[in-house]
Amino acid sequence: MEFVLDTHTHTIASAHAYSTVAEMAKAAGDRGLLLLAITDHGPALADSSDRLHFMNYHVLPKEMHGVRMLYGVELNILDFEGNVDLDEDILKRQDICIASFHTACTNAGTMEENTQAYLKAMENPYVNIIGHPEDGYIPVDFERLVKKAKEQKVLLEINNSSVKTAFYRLNTRENMKAMLELCRQYEVHVTLGTDAHYAGAVGVFDQAAEVLREVDFPLELVANTSIRTFTELLDRRKACP
Repeated sequence: MEFVLDTHTHTIASAHAYSTVAEMAKAAGDRGLLLLAITDHGPALADSSDRLHFMNYHVLPKEMHGVRMLYGVELNILDFEGNVDLDEDILKRQDICIASFHTACTNAGTMEENTQAYLKAMENPYVNIIGHPEDGYIPVDFERLVKKAKEQKVLLEINNSSVKTAFYRLNTRENMKAMLELCRQYEVHVTLGTDAHYAGAVGVFDQAAEVLREVDFPLELVANTSIRTFTELLDRRKACP
């Protein structure tokens, strides 16, 4: 499997990450990626940057080390109504927005409450991706999640770090497989994100790719296979009423 873009990475603007934008871009170029998304954590997470960080992305180059650069945010879902931690005036400036549930910001609820949080977040027109929805500590109805993703043209993430190193998440591999089977059934696209918090992890999809192989997931439903495929999916999301 060859993947040419990484849709989920963090720089030192998320203080529990360890590399700069330039270091992440160079790592992406060295690994042969064609596109890299920088998606630092939204301001509700304790060690993340203020909204001004996300307003100032225009100073950064759109290409570095031969890699097309997208600048955005991993938003925090703040409640079971799917509200997130940046306002529309900032969201509309972003190239890409991931919405994720982090228990450091919002305590997990019942399966119904958690599912509702994701479904409502997908109704936000600026949300392109639902990040790491496979965490068993935040139980979710995957069938409803997948159906809503199809309706709203939102990508569901297969998070490499969840399988590889996220000891603070539960049953990630099993839950990913369950979600992928539903994505196959309903023909919903997924995106692979490394969730890299340092340059050496950029573009390393070993664990995510292994899960795809284990369920024989169709590559035509994986957004990372070409820039054209990915940008068409982003455009389709923008056109969603």
